Amino acid sequence: MYNDISVMSIAQEMFILILKVSGPMLLLSVVVGLLVSLIQTATSIQEQTLTFIPKITSIMIAILVFGPYILHQLLKFTTEIFSNLMMYVE
Repeated sequence: MYNDISVMSIAQEMFILILKVSGPMLLLSVVVGLLVSLIQTATSIQEQTLTFIPKITSIMIAILVFGPYILHQLLKFTTEIFSNLMMYVE
């Protein structure tokens, strides 16, 4: 039988997992965007679409690098949920 505490603990674990999975890519995207903005400011090039290609490229590289870690975290969470499924279902 589930209760409010178990639902809240699952939700808390889920939000922590979302932060752990998306954090590396978001952080890398922010750093690359900041670097491109600094270069744009230094060279007086104010093209708005110039930041997209380095960001997309860095995110693709981050997915390749952090992909196994992300997959492991998602599989661990999913396995834990399914193995305890009978605890949550009445």
